[in-house]
Amino acid sequence: MVACEGNRVSKTTTRPRFATRTLLLHLGTVALVVALCTGVYLALAVQQLRAEAESTALGIARTLAEDPQVRAEVARISSLQETPEAEVLRNGELQRIASDVSDRTGALFVVIADSDGIRLAHPTSSRIGQMVSTPFEEVLAGNEVVDWQTGTLGESARAKVPVRDEAGVPVGEVSVGFERTGVFDDLPPLLAVIGATAAGAVCLAIIAFLLLRRRWERLTLGVQPEELVALVQNQTAVLNGVDDGVLAVDIAGVVRVSNDAVDRMLGLESPVGHRLAELGLPPAVVETATGGRTTSTAVVGGRVLYFDSRPVIRDGRPLGDVLIIRDRTDLIALTERLETVRAVTTALRVQRHEFANRMHVVAGLIDAARIDDARGFLDELVERGSVAFPVAGLELLSDPFLHSFLGAKGIEAGERGVALRIADETQLIGSVAEPEDVAAVLGNLVDNAVKAAASGERIPRWVEVAVLGDGDALVVTVADSGPGLAGIDPMAPRTPGEDDHDHVHGHGLGIPLARDIARRRGGDLWIIDAGGGEHGAVLAARIGRAVSDTPTTEEKQ
Repeated sequence: MVACEGNRVSKTTTRPRFATRTLLLHLGTVALVVALCTGVYLALAVQQLRAEAESTALGIARTLAEDPQVRAEVARISSLQETPEAEVLRNGELQRIASDVSDRTGALFVVIADSDGIRLAHPTSSRIGQMVSTPFEEVLAGNEVVDWQTGTLGESARAKVPVRDEAGVPVGEVSVGFERTGVFDDLPPLLAVIGATAAGAVCLAIIAFLLLRRRWERLTLGVQPEELVALVQNQTAVLNGVDDGVLAVDIAGVVRVSNDAVDRMLGLESPVGHRLAELGLPPAVVETATGGRTTSTAVVGGRVLYFDSRPVIRDGRPLGDVLIIRDRTDLIALTERLETVRAVTTALRVQRHEFANRMHVVAGLIDAARIDDARGFLDELVERGSVAFPVAGLELLSDPFLHSFLGAKGIEAGERGVALRIADETQLIGSVAEPEDVAAVLGNLVDNAVKAAASGERIPRWVEVAVLGDGDALVVTVADSGPGLAGIDPMAPRTPGEDDHDHVHGHGLGIPLARDIARRRGGDLWIIDAGGGEHGAVLAARIGRAVSDTPTTEEKQ
């Protein structure tokens, strides 16, 4: 069982640690390989010793069989009709020669036999004159025989070579053998060397594994593989179970963790293993992800994203940074809509207050029996409306929503010393069908223009709005008396903390969000004139599917 506590993992199982199990497996594998290699090497060594013994025996037998004295003596004895006497053979020249060769070479035996297989020389003198104990027919046929055989002196590596007369006819044999124990006298030292080598190999394997384990634990920060499995499972469950994006970058700027939310928000595809600078992300994202900033905001793919970066440090060692990405598009859009509602509510409150004041005036005129004055006042009220918004040309707007909305904006602008007016070319047939989107786009443009006019040095300060209908699309243009854009792109979002004097024209999030709303409805938002002469900036927006053909109440009348 593996349990996670914060960023620590505790293992409650009684099984040996992975390092111990790996060490045992490692040692077992090394021991098996060493045993196999030792067995193969030992088999080759034994085979080599056998081959050397056989080769030595064959060489001695050949030399002895070619000796002229041996050939002549064996040929003479083989030509006799009767069997030679054993006593004569024991003291004969062949026994002396065989004994000398055996003493010089350390052979187990040197045996000389005639054509009938009678021993003419033998290490055991009592066996001279008797038949040999191993087959000799093949040798008398003229063939050399090298083999391991068991005779009267035990098992030995022996070589049998025919002894030929002057005519080259086999007339006997020479048999030379080496004792088995003598052949393998060199085997114990060889085994000692092999054992020492095997022990050294095992020791090297242990040392190599200890170094490998140390390197492994340093790379994994001491976390065992069982714990890594739990971490991966928990990471997958946590990262893909939240709506926020999580992007982890190591100290080299390589992406190591990226959940589904990050891929969706930033439009990435399998970014893990790639350098952050190679992914084509906005500079604000790259700078925040690598620890250059702690927080920032950017518009990516039409979404307003908030970035929060935190460094990751373990045991005093920096590992990189984790970037938390939150989608604030819906929140900002809701804020814009609430701002619209607040503006309309303020306008309604002003209307109610103004209407109540006028009703008091009418009531006072009636109480004073000034009926004609009261009727004239009511006629003027019907003609002008319930409240007089400080917006020149507002009567050009027949749509009640735009009338109230821009009237409320006019009141707010007036509080800042800016006059809001409606352009003479304003003409809208129909009514607004999507007031929320229209308020978000038009409200941003008007608010930015009011801020620009209020911060400008031109007197008087003004903002002019033109509203036109284009089929089912609403086209608005907003101009102001401010200082203009001064070469700054209003579509680029302003980084929080910067105090740019021209951020009123869109260095926040309002303009990019308004443009995104307009584009989603088949329109766009653009700059007509950057300003700088007699007027400030002029911006325009086209909002598709925002106008309905249904006439307003005033149009019906």
